[in-house]
Order: sequence, then C-alpha cells, then structure tokens
Amino acid sequence: MQQKILFVCTGNTCRSSMAEGLARKAAQELGSQGLVFASAGTLALPGDKAANQAIEILAEMGIELSQHRATLLTREMIMEADLILTMTASHRRQVLSMMPEAADKVHILGQYAGVPGDVPDPFGGSVEEYRRCAGNLQALIRKVLDRLKTD
Repeated sequence: MQQKILFVCTGNTCRSSMAEGLARKAAQELGSQGLVFASAGTLALPGDKAANQAIEILAEMGIELSQHRATLLTREMIMEADLILTMTASHRRQVLSMMPEAADKVHILGQYAGVPGDVPDPFGGSVEEYRRCAGNLQALIRKVLDRLKTD
C-alpha cells in the first residue's frame, strides 16, 4: 500500500520542491517502502523552474532538481494525499480554506516532526540561506520518516 505525502509552500520553487527531493532520497536511504512524494505551491506559477540556488544546493547533495516544474495546489491534490506537510502555519490555513474536511491530514512540517515553528522562506536569498534551509528540511524529513515508521 502506498502512502502519498504532499509538501506545500508558496511558489513550489524553493522549500516544497527541495523537501520533495530530500524526502525521496532519505526514504531510499532508509529503505522506507511505499512512500510517494509530491509538492505544490499555494500561489505557484505552473511551469516555473526551481530556484537556481535550490538546484545548486540539492545537486551538491546528489539530488536532481533541474527538471522540477512548479505545480499549483488543487483540491484534487489535497484529496489524493494521505499526508500534507506545509512549510508554515499560513500554508496550513490556505490548504484548509480550500478543503476544511482535510484537517486531519494537514500538518505544519516542523510540528509533525516534533520541532515547532515554520520553515523560513529562502526565496531571493543567498546560496548559504538555501543551504541552511535544505539542512533544516533534511533534519525535519528524517524525523517525519522515523515517525511514519512507528505510527
């Protein structure tokens, strides 16, 4: 049985796209079976490429992100996902405004991982800011994958 996990941010060019790539790699490394990852943005411009800094940082980690294209969050995506992890409390509210009945499966990434707080947006920032963001996401995703193993 597959479990679909959807990461959500604003533009789907930085945080959620990096989270998707990082989660795929972590799941593979941990031997986590049956997990499918996707990402979307609440205000994404469909077809936008991932930020150059995100592509660069993930390439350093052995993750290909240059083919990523932004996807706008839809009600169908919310319905199809088993777990939705947002980067901020505001993103969670936006998802729930689209589909209030999804409340049980929509969580802020940090809180779900046991680390309260939002994931800061590196958009427009330096490569170092993206590197910090990717490191933060990587740590949170590891905690999420550990939690999913025990739940």
